[in-house]
Amino acid sequence: MSGTSRDSIELVIPSDPGRISEADDFLETALRSRGVPDAIVSDMAIAATELVNNAIVHGNKRDATKTVILSLQITDSEVVIRVVDQGEGFDPGQVPDPLAQENLLREVGRGIFIARSLMDDVRYERNPGGGMVVIVRKSLNPA
Repeated sequence: MSGTSRDSIELVIPSDPGRISEADDFLETALRSRGVPDAIVSDMAIAATELVNNAIVHGNKRDATKTVILSLQITDSEVVIRVVDQGEGFDPGQVPDPLAQENLLREVGRGIFIARSLMDDVRYERNPGGGMVVIVRKSLNPA
């Protein structure tokens, strides 16, 4: 890829937890076919799978009439993933810390924690059409 190369692709799936593996396969195939190193593919696949799961389960409340959009934007220097749901949205600052003593045995906030741990940048935006957009970035040229 050249320095200004930009490649964008997306997958739209219904809010069915059984379709999460489809998102994982889509992401891994897209990144590997573009020469992204395996270690970065693994980190991104884990983070994206967690975020797609959150969008399906927490955002869209498993409502199969609602969709989740997983989009990838790939350049020579970074990969940007966007996960968009059609839910009511949330305040990321209100998600309990999964490392706090009282939350260690709860399955709350793990997806966000994992994404923050594996990605270089994680942002949340309210989608103007409703729902949330989670945007994660990973450098392809780590310092």
